Order: sequence, then structure tokens, then C-alpha cells
Amino acid sequence: MNAAHRLVEHALAVTWVDLPGSARQAARNFLHDSLAVGIAGRNAPLADAAFSAAQTWSGAGGTAFVLGRPGERLTRPHAAFVNAYQIHSQEYDCVHEPAVAHPMATVGAVLLAESSRAPASGGDFLAAMVAGIDIVATLGVAVSSPLKFFRPATAGIFGSIGALCRLRRLPPDVSRHAFGYGLAFASGTMQAHIEGKPTLAVQVAAAARSAIEAVDLACAGFEGPDASIDGPFGYLSLFEDEVDPAAALAELGKRHRVEELSWKPFPTGRAAHGAITALQMLIARHGITPDNLERFEYSAPPLIYRLVGRRPVPGMSVAYARLCFAWLGAVVLTRGTIDLADFTGEALSDPALLALARKIEVKADANPDQAAFVPAAATAIMKNGRRHSQAVDRQFGSPEAPLSREEHLAKARRSLEFGGLPGRHAELADLIDDFENLDDVAAALLRVIEPV
Repeated sequence: MNAAHRLVEHALAVTWVDLPGSARQAARNFLHDSLAVGIAGRNAPLADAAFSAAQTWSGAGGTAFVLGRPGERLTRPHAAFVNAYQIHSQEYDCVHEPAVAHPMATVGAVLLAESSRAPASGGDFLAAMVAGIDIVATLGVAVSSPLKFFRPATAGIFGSIGALCRLRRLPPDVSRHAFGYGLAFASGTMQAHIEGKPTLAVQVAAAARSAIEAVDLACAGFEGPDASIDGPFGYLSLFEDEVDPAAALAELGKRHRVEELSWKPFPTGRAAHGAITALQMLIARHGITPDNLERFEYSAPPLIYRLVGRRPVPGMSVAYARLCFAWLGAVVLTRGTIDLADFTGEALSDPALLALARKIEVKADANPDQAAFVPAAATAIMKNGRRHSQAVDRQFGSPEAPLSREEHLAKARRSLEFGGLPGRHAELADLIDDFENLDDVAAALLRVIEPV
């Protein structure tokens, strides 16, 4: 049995009632988080442009809804495109740290689009979501070499296909053909990350769109490559360098990767979160201010440096700034935290923030683990010569340090307010708590997020 067969077999076998309580709660939590973040994404930079482009592609007659855009409908692939863009575009969506992937941006967007095609029960929706996350994370943890392609998109398309096949209850052979077209459509480069371009979120959006197209082609009778994952020209061979899928595949069904997801407490690259939290702790303990700080250093694994160690530059884009800890740290030093409303043109061009950002630096340590986020260490060097340090052995929002129920709800509330639905917080939270009992996911969601 090759890897594609094994992943399909697992996805089609996931059932809601057989999942442990901890996995079920995690699934509800991260669905809620993703819906709220996607609604906030309605007001993300270029979100209107992405929607306008999708309208052109979609034409009239679509039935699938778009988060935060009451009354608007697109065809399923294009609704998935926009929802995935909105979920990921503010770097606020959940992440599987060991896999270095954001599974809900693709998987969640695809399942939302599919729920508009035919009524889907809450239990089936959540089971399919868990299956898709398992696939994305399995493909990520099978790799030990550094990222060169953008895994949230390249692994995300396979997770989305697996989730969609599970929701539709497709036969194994059709599902494997769909995986073959996932290989044909898979794409996404880290060049966009290096340059800080909005292409990152577009790559995620394209993966969600293409996942639906891949499944539709398989259902129409198109045969796809059988060894799409571990064949000589399969996904792992083409997109990754050092891989060992056997151990990761052996974990399928023994653990549920949804329980390993991390919240993002801040709308920034996840690699910056340890440094943000460490800086906040040092500010609280030692009264650090922009005036008394000489320099701030964050020594962390090479992945952290690669992802958020870039230097601040005048005129940088919002996408660049979200992945620049030096600038993010300057905002935290100035006002204690960073949130959705901080990414404005005025802030990005503020000379005082840019000058403060030049005092902040990320340095790579000698950690050999190319997917490690911790351990790390923050050091504040003061103008009076004193040094204050803070070790970071886990990131806030990770399974080892999760958001509390109150913190989770506060993030959801802020996201809905930013997305223009401030009055729907309580109703959405109540809906999520009873989600597995819904008979028609789309109808129930629309009653909450598209109030009359």
C-alpha cells in the first residue's frame, strides 16, 4: 500500500463519534477560530481585490457563501479561494508547528464551500476536517529538511482533497484519483515569503480552489497518478528533500493532529510569537521602554531567523511587516501588544517605529532541527548596561501553553468586530458548542453570520 492509498484509507475511515473527547474539543475550537479569523479577513489588505477577481472568474449562478460578505455568492472553487485567502491573509490562522503548515486555511475553506453544494451534518463536517488536518500534518512531519516550497499550500491541497472525499463519502479509487490531480495542481513557493508578498495567501487560496477541482475531475471519471505522494515523481520527491514518511504514516489513526494545532494569539508570522511574548514579559518585569532600551536580541532556531529575522525597511508592505519581528517588536515596545488594527500605512511609515525597530534583531542559533520554534532566548540590553533575559521553551498558543477559553473567545470577539460583525459573537460561540448536532452546516452558519 503506497502513501496515497494509506492517506485515503485513513481519511475515509474517520468518524466523529469514534474520536476522543479531546480531539472533538480541539476540532470545535479551531473551527471557531478559523471562522472568526476568516470574517476578520474580509477587511484584510487586498481582500476586496481577491473577491473582485473571484467574481470575474466565477460569473453568475454561484451558491457558495463568503465569510464576512453577506448575500454574496460564488461558485464553490472560487468561494473556497476567497475564504482561504481571508483566513490566511492576516497571519492569524492556526498552525501545526512541527509540520510548519496552516491546515485550516485550506481544509476549512474547502469544507465551507462544499457545505453549500449539499446539506452536510455537523458531525460529518468536523470528521472530514479532522481527517484533512491529519493529512496536512502527516506530510509535514515526514520532512526533516528546510522549507523550499510553501507547505501550507503544497500539503494543504492534499489535506483538502482528503477532507472533501471524506465529506462526500467517495469510493477509495475515486479519492486516489483526486489525489493524483492534487499532485498535478500542487504549487507554492517560499520566494513569496522572502519578499513579503501577498502571494503567500494567494497560494493557499489557489490550493483550496484546486482541491475542489481535483475532486470534481475524479468524480467525472478522470484517472490520476496512483503514487501521487511517494512515487519517483510524487509530491515528496518533488517538493521536499529529506523525507521519511513511514513513521508519520504509522501514526495515522493513533493520534489526531488537530490536537497538535497552535492558536495564533497575534496576527503575525507564528515564528515571531515566542519573541513577542518574551518581550512582553521583560517589559512587565523590568519596565523596559523605547527610551531606556539600547538593544533587544532574540536568539532562536534557524527556522525562526529564516521566517521573521528580516530587517525593517521604509515603505515595506503589510505582508512584509507581519513577518518582520524587528518591526513587530517596536510596536509591542510602544503599546504593549500588537493586533489587527496596528497594520496601517501610517504605522508602517512611522519614523519613530522604524528607528526603534533597528534596535531589535533575531539571531540564528545552532539548533539542527529545521522545523524547531524553540528553545530560544530573549535578551534586553539597557542603556545603563544592565541585561535582562527571558528563556522561551514553548510558544503561547501551543498545545503546551494553549489559550484559555476566555482568551480564545476574546480573540474571536476582536476578529468579528474587525470583520464588521460585532453583534454575532455570542451566537457563533453557541453554534460551535453544538456544531456536531447540526443537520445542515451552511444553513445554520448563515443564520448567524448573515443576519437579516
